[in-house]
Amino acid sequence: MTDDKLPSILDIKRIMQLLPHRYPFLMVDRMEDVVRGESAIGIKNVTINEPFFSGHFPDAPVMPGVLMVEAMAQAAGILVVETMGSEMKGKLVYFMSVEDARFRKPVGPGDQLKIHVRKRHARKLVWKFDGQCKVGDDIVAEATYTAMIVADSG
Repeated sequence: MTDDKLPSILDIKRIMQLLPHRYPFLMVDRMEDVVRGESAIGIKNVTINEPFFSGHFPDAPVMPGVLMVEAMAQAAGILVVETMGSEMKGKLVYFMSVEDARFRKPVGPGDQLKIHVRKRHARKLVWKFDGQCKVGDDIVAEATYTAMIVADSG
């Protein structure tokens, strides 16, 4: 890990330096309240232009729950890569498992998804997180999940 101070906000340019994901699969627009090695809040601004809305209940657009879980995983991946710094060169963070996923309320166009991620523990290359997605004060999804750091084979 590096000793330099982590900024509390990461913009989309920084996120795109940290993650290989791109449109239409990049699910985090911004990171706030970043605490190295511990927690962060990702922001996803949900718009009607999302490609999944045309096929997922088009008359009543709802963000698929699996994409909220992916957003939680990406927010955690950003936290891991930013935390590890130069140690992550040539490596990726792969989603390994998900436990206790729950979907409480639908998310639709115009909602701002706040993706709260908190490290439960990290052992060498495996990190486990608790995540919650909120719209306003309402929890709309939550899960516990694990990710592993691996060498980039590409």
